[in-house]
Amino acid sequence: MSDRKVVGIIGLFDDPDSLIAAAKKVRDTGYTKWDCHTPYPVHGLDDAMGLKPTPMPYITITAGLIGGALAMYMMYWMSAVDYPVRIGGKPYFSWPAFVPITFEAFVLFAGLATMGGMIVLTKLGSWASPLHDNDVMGEVTSSRMGVVLDADDEKFGEDSARDLLGEVGCQDIRVLYAADDEEA
Repeated sequence: MSDRKVVGIIGLFDDPDSLIAAAKKVRDTGYTKWDCHTPYPVHGLDDAMGLKPTPMPYITITAGLIGGALAMYMMYWMSAVDYPVRIGGKPYFSWPAFVPITFEAFVLFAGLATMGGMIVLTKLGSWASPLHDNDVMGEVTSSRMGVVLDADDEKFGEDSARDLLGEVGCQDIRVLYAADDEEA
């Protein structure tokens, strides 16, 4: 045994069916802090993990509608209230002329909100991960798939986690240790 801090256990799999079976077992066991890593998308893995649908479509459409409404209101205010000038006999607020700018504002706000929402929801601000410090991500991002059980989970116990992964047929189970600078 090592005297370094254990941050989790990873079970590596060679095929997606085994990974999905393991994900279902971990989900049904009641773990809350765990994740699956694959080199390519695996159909059905989200359902096997019990993940809820992402709120990103709602964030995107809401921000787009807000952007479009703000653009339309800004152009209404500028052309009909703040500086009304009748051009070519058109009314002060001639909405067909404002459609391109409204569309552009819709796309701009939706795009920025999507980018910001993605950064926040996926926690991309976390720069360090025990997976990166344990040389296991090289395998997981190229040819194998893994289920990571986090040591911070209430149900985690090193022996019980090993037993759980062994029950689903995992042959390659590795302990993940904290890097030396994380312990300090």
